[in-house]
Amino acid sequence: MTTTTTFDEVRDLTVAGGPVRLYSSGRPDAPPVLLLHGAMLDTAELDWMHVAPVLAEHFRVLAIDLPRHGGSRPWPGRVDQALLQRVVIGLLDELGIRQAALVGLSMGGGVSIGTALDHPDRITAAVLLAPGGLGARRPAQFLTWLFTRTPGALRATTTWLARSSSAVRRSFVDNLQYGADTPGLERAIEIARQEADQKHRHREPGLDDWQALAFGPFAMRTDFLPALHRMSVPTLWVRGSEDPLVLQPDLDAAVAAAPGARTAVLPGAGHLSTLDQPDEVATLVREFLTTHAETAGA
Repeated sequence: MTTTTTFDEVRDLTVAGGPVRLYSSGRPDAPPVLLLHGAMLDTAELDWMHVAPVLAEHFRVLAIDLPRHGGSRPWPGRVDQALLQRVVIGLLDELGIRQAALVGLSMGGGVSIGTALDHPDRITAAVLLAPGGLGARRPAQFLTWLFTRTPGALRATTTWLARSSSAVRRSFVDNLQYGADTPGLERAIEIARQEADQKHRHREPGLDDWQALAFGPFAMRTDFLPALHRMSVPTLWVRGSEDPLVLQPDLDAAVAAAPGARTAVLPGAGHLSTLDQPDEVATLVREFLTTHAETAGA
């Protein structure tokens, strides 16, 4: 198992009743920014390996492995939107941070949206990278819901990923903008393989609870669009132009609904923009948060 880390410090905490691994870099007196990763095989180290060091030159960068990811294991019960929001706010409380900015990718973006809506006094700004939780329906809605409800299907997915290292590699090469030429690809694959092994060892399903619970048979149960009119936190919404999971009409609807929202599209990038175009992502985040998070802190 690799011991290489992107961050200056790694700590294990208990937050909201469970284990949370915290990564940190940057000056302790700089404006705090919390990075939240995506679902399935994602971890803090995987999603932020390129972006975190750049942001740490300007901010106090914090990142966590969300429950049932990386070093944040084991977690009993259901890890849903409500629990993940409690983890975010509980972490800020544990660290004595009054306010922080959020940067969330995919599932982490959905967690960021909900946290900003429910706790606007704690969040200075949010950068939402291909955020989950947008739109009333998804492609193959019923079939996806049926899969999540089929006994043994999600556990079988975990077993397959743990036993098929070639499948993990193929998923990265096929879905990243630069394929096999992606900087840091081998490290990303190694982290993902370790994550697949961990999920199998802990008998966790292949999809996060957050993902599975979002699907109803005919409509999404998690859709933030109707609530975004009450978003009072400054937001930046970012999508890769080739993202097959977060569609441009849904992102446009979010930007139109959230007061004062800004948006950016990364030409050629897919869903994992922090691996596809890390320099561009870091620049967008830094410029936006320099405006909206400079005065925030403990």
